Amino acid sequence: MVNRALPLAALLASALLVGCNSQPETVTSGAADPDAAKIAAAPKVALPPSVKSSKVYRCADSSLLYVDFFSDDLGANIRTESAGTNTRLTAAKIGDPFTGEGYTVAGTGDTVKITTPKAPAQTCNA
Repeated sequence: MVNRALPLAALLASALLVGCNSQPETVTSGAADPDAAKIAAAPKVALPPSVKSSKVYRCADSSLLYVDFFSDDLGANIRTESAGTNTRLTAAKIGDPFTGEGYTVAGTGDTVKITTPKAPAQTCNA
């Protein structure tokens, strides 16, 4: 019985394979992208600047201020606490003071002059 089942199974398997197409199949990507022209005509997107340096300043009134200067030299973030909320400051051109929401930061080095909404301009050192 086993001797007859094995040849019969082989015959059935080969019969199933005869129905398969042995020609190579070519796969294509389909239609062209309908938005290709829009994408090519779209304006280039500039990435936001990265943080160039982060400094902690101690000011004349003994307060601490945390300032992140950006690589475009036109922006900075200031916060009054290490994990506090950032206030975005901008400069009109490179070298101008960074200003925004009552804050002004003049300079980018280890000694700067900072004005806050609660305090007049004072010298701060990193």
